[in-house]
This record gives sequence, C-alpha cells and structure tokens, in this order.
Amino acid sequence: MKKTITFTLICLSLSILISYEVHAQSILNRAVTIKIDHQKISEVLDRISNQGSFYFSYKSNIIKKDSLVNLNVTNSTIRDLLYILLPHNYEFIQSGNYIIIRKSNVKAIVQPSALSPREKFFEITGIIMDTAGKIISNASIYEKNTLASAISNQNGNFTIRLKQKKQAVTLFISKQFFKDTTVTFVPGENEHKTIFLYPLEVETELRYGKANFKLQDSSFLNSLLYPQQIYLNQNAITRVEKTAFGRLLASSKQKIQSLNLKNFFTSRPYQVSFVPGVGSHGSLSAQVNNKFSLNTLGGYNGGVNGFELGGLFNIDKYAVQYLQIGGLFNIVGGRLKGVQLAGINNTVLDSVNGIQISGINNFVTGQYTGLQISGISNHVKGNFKGVQLAGIANFSKNDFEGAQIASIVNINNGEIRGAQIGGVINYTKKLKGVQIGLINVADTSNGYSIGLLNLISKGYHKISLFSDEVINTNISLKTGNNKLYSIIGGGYNLEKSQKVISFGYGDGTDLKLRKHLYFNPEIYSQYLYLGSWDYVNILSKIRLNMNYHIGKYFSIFAGPSLNVFYTDQNKNFPEYRFYISNNYHHNKIYPHTTDWIGWSAGINIF
Repeated sequence: MKKTITFTLICLSLSILISYEVHAQSILNRAVTIKIDHQKISEVLDRISNQGSFYFSYKSNIIKKDSLVNLNVTNSTIRDLLYILLPHNYEFIQSGNYIIIRKSNVKAIVQPSALSPREKFFEITGIIMDTAGKIISNASIYEKNTLASAISNQNGNFTIRLKQKKQAVTLFISKQFFKDTTVTFVPGENEHKTIFLYPLEVETELRYGKANFKLQDSSFLNSLLYPQQIYLNQNAITRVEKTAFGRLLASSKQKIQSLNLKNFFTSRPYQVSFVPGVGSHGSLSAQVNNKFSLNTLGGYNGGVNGFELGGLFNIDKYAVQYLQIGGLFNIVGGRLKGVQLAGINNTVLDSVNGIQISGINNFVTGQYTGLQISGISNHVKGNFKGVQLAGIANFSKNDFEGAQIASIVNINNGEIRGAQIGGVINYTKKLKGVQIGLINVADTSNGYSIGLLNLISKGYHKISLFSDEVINTNISLKTGNNKLYSIIGGGYNLEKSQKVISFGYGDGTDLKLRKHLYFNPEIYSQYLYLGSWDYVNILSKIRLNMNYHIGKYFSIFAGPSLNVFYTDQNKNFPEYRFYISNNYHHNKIYPHTTDWIGWSAGINIF
C-alpha cells in the first residue's frame, strides 16, 4: 500500500513538472496569424504579444521602433516571426511570461588546421568595430586562463599571441561603455576576424502589451537581460591611478585595462614583475589578486592575500592583507589588513586593520584600527581606534579612540576619547579624555587639558584681579573647563621699598556648591624677583577660594592659602623686599624653606 502511494506521488510530481516545463517552453512555439500592411514594428510586436498572451521586454535603443513592416503569415510560430522581423544579431529568451529581446554576442568558431609540432604559439589578429561599422580603439582583448592580452590600436586592429592548445580558445573583448563580447577560436593557422561590440544603453524600456515603462539602470531588468554582468563602482576601479604616483607609474596599457575590465578579476598563486606592466601577468596584472607578489623595482597588481615585497614600490588596486613591504612606498586602493612597511610613505585609500610603519608619512582615507607609526606625520580621514605615533604631527579627521602622540602637534577634527599628547599643541573639536601639551585647544571639552595654555571655545575663561599677603597687585588668566583650568599669572608689589615682581603657572577646578556659590581650589607656583636673577625664589600656594557670582560675567572671591617658600637669596637689594615671611607666623621646614598661612581676595571677570 505504501509503495503504491509513493509511486503515485512520484508520478503526480513528474507530471506537474513536465506540464510546467511544457508551458514554460511553449511561448516561442505558439502559433499566431498576422496580416500587417505598412505598420511600425513596435505596433507589430504589440499585436503579437496580445495575440500570444505574453509580454515583450527589450531595451529601447536596440530596436528601430518606427521602422515600417509588411507582414502576412498564417499559423507561424512566434520564434519564426521574430526571426523575420529581427533577422540579424538578436536572440530571444523566455523568462516566465516574458520574451526578452536582446542583442546577441558575436561568436566565431574556426575549424582546426594542421599544426606543426614545433609551433609553441599561434597568433590571432582581428579588428574591433561597433554595429555601425565605426572603428573602436583601446578595447581590451584577453584570454582568462593564460592572461594573454592585447589592446586594439587607433585603427581597431589587434594581435594576440597564445600558447598552442588542442582545445578551443575563448577570447574576451571589453571596452568601457560597451557590452562584453566573446569570440571562440580553435588553434590553427593565424586567423583574422571582425568583432562587433554593442553599446550599453542607460535608458531601459519595458513593453507590456500596450503599456510602456521607462526605468534608469534597472537592476531587475539588467538581471534578466545581462545576468553575466557585474556592476562595479568606477571610482573604486581607478582611484589608485588618480593618485600622483599612480598617474606617474602605472603603464598606459594598465590604465586602459582598468577602464575596460570592470567585470574581470581573477586570482593567481604568485606574480613577479620588474616594473608595472612588465611581468608574469603583463598588462592584466592589475586585474589579478596574488598570494605572493615580488616586484623587483615596482609593480601594479590587483591585490595581495599573503605577502608582497617591492624593491622600490608596490601599487595594488584592491585589498591587501597580511604583509606588504616597499623600499620607498606602498599604495593600496582597497582595505589593508595586517602589516604595511615603507621607507617613505604608505597610502591606503580604504580602511586599515593592523599596523602601518613608514619613514616619513602614512595616509589613510578610511577608518583605522591598530597602530600607526611614522617619522614625520600620520593622516587618517576616517574614525581611528588605536595609537598614532609621529615624529612631528598626527592628523585625524573624524572620531578618535586611543592615544595620539607627536613631538610637535596633534590635530583631530572629531571627538577624542583617550589621550592627546603633543610637545607644542593639541587640537580637537570635542574632548572626552585628556590633552597634555604646551597649548591645548578644543571647541568643547568634557575631559582634562593639561598645559601652559588651555583654550576651550565653549569652556572656562576668566581674568582675575586680586591681592594676597605677599603682592598687592596680581592678574591671572584662567582657561580650560570647570573640571580643570590652567592659570597663567603675574604680579607687582606697589609698596614702596618692598618691590616684588612675580610670574607663575597653576591649575584649578570650579566646584558648584549652590546657585551662585562656587569653591575654587587651586595650586599655583610662581617665581619671585627680589632684585637679582642670581638667586632662586619659588613661592608655591594652595588657594582655597570661595567664589560668589554676581552676574554672568562678574564674581568676587576670597579665601585662605597655604604657602611654601624656597629661597637661596642671602642678601637684600635696595627697594626690594627680602624677608618674605617675616610678617606671618611661619615655620622653617627645611633649610631655605618656610611655610605659612596666607590669604587672597579679588574679582573675576568674564
């Protein structure tokens, strides 16, 4: 019983499949009767589709729709009718309830001739034209397996030399803005063929009976009409060649191949080249990804998935991973994953995940994760996560997470989460970490800037005018944010015969207690000039000021201070004060060092 049911189900399934296949193949074999006198071919196609209960799909420019047709057939198949209406270089493909009309690729098969066993190579010559008979120069002709290639000259002629084989050889012909075409040859004596290329149409028209629809670059229609095509970003293909070194060093043949061969990219285990275009892969080297690449002087290749070494330089159109070493420079058009070393410069026109080390400069247009080291400068346009080390300067355009360290300057136009350490200046648009440098600059800050001058556009800015127990006239500039601000100040004691001149630096913080009341603990150290530069007089203070805001730009403050004074001055100079601490209860804590409790009071503006 079970076997009977199983057999019945199998037969039923097969019958359904067979009936579906018969239906799927039946449109071109359907019989129609058409009598047409002096009508447009577009109207004829509409009548055929209406009578046959299906739809035509085709690109608008491949059929001259205004051409007039005379036709009188009875019970003719749709296939035969189409061959009558469109006899040359067309093919008809059924997809569901659609008949797709498209230009057919040109294919030629040459019968084999007697071959001499001594012949190791044979040549194929030809001429490239469009369907209007116009010569096409700079078209790429290549064989995929051996990577033999040629480019048509200004007269459209080409000659390609191939290794002798017994089986048929297929040549691929590509040209920017034209459909790819294939031509098949059987090796024999030298052959000459004319090959036609068809232009790519941008505008697409779908005709469904009486309804017309126009689409621009329809991915749906392209998948039906040209399923073999792969559409690549033109900028991604040629951007390596747009760099200064790419324009200078890539051969003219390789640049032409890059424009033409948008659909061809292959892999090989290795390649060896002397200069770009002169090597094991010839002018197709930029279309090949290699596991091992050796460039005696330099090379231009598709990509590397292993190791690449260049005596002077390496240029790769697409991605490189694992290890790349260039004597002078490396240029990578795609992603870099691994380690990249160069004597002068590394350039990556996409993202990096790994390590870059160069003698002068590293430049990356995409995001970066890892370590970047250069003798002069590093420049990353995308987000950065890791460490940047430079002998002079680091630049990053977007958000940065990690440490940016340079002897002169660090510049970040995004947000810093981590540390910026520069010998002279640090700049970031938004600080969420720490800046350490002589001058620190930021638009906004939620972190800490430690330096002589901290300039935060939307931060803490105060000018303080005050007196204390040592100097009756003082002025200081306070910049940074509420968490941490720097203090640069100076003073002059106006008391007769008690002159003191001072200048110093410190840091403080602004703690809000109530609506108008703030607490400002500060550490400040200053040099006191007491009549001679031959002596050291350092006064350090811890000031504990209470600050009351009267308005947005004005406040008053006062508070006690703990003072520690070191001096090795042992003589008095006329008009200058000598015994700084004599008027206060002081303690001698070390030789030449005393401490006491003092005070300060004044106003803040801004």
